[in-house]
Amino acid sequence: MRHSVIYTMKKLMRPALVLGICVGLSLLSAALTYSFQPAMQGSLTATASPFPSTTTPQPEDVSEIGSTDGIVAMVGIIVLIVIVPILLRRRHWMRSAQQ
Repeated sequence: MRHSVIYTMKKLMRPALVLGICVGLSLLSAALTYSFQPAMQGSLTATASPFPSTTTPQPEDVSEIGSTDGIVAMVGIIVLIVIVPILLRRRHWMRSAQQ
């Protein structure tokens, strides 16, 4: 009985440690994000420029409203890249477990 408890504790230690580090980093990131004051509109180090400022013309918007076909295709490719190796590895694990 004692052996199985120690084995289970060792087995769960690495995922618990990784999860703890991830939670700690996310809390640290959130704390740093909300502790600083937002940037002011102007820069404190800005100086007057002798050159006149010109505005850059905005390019015409050529995207169609509601067109997400490209996004859906890219997500599908990413899912295949991630899921296919996992399924192949699982299939290999299942074969080795049966033998």
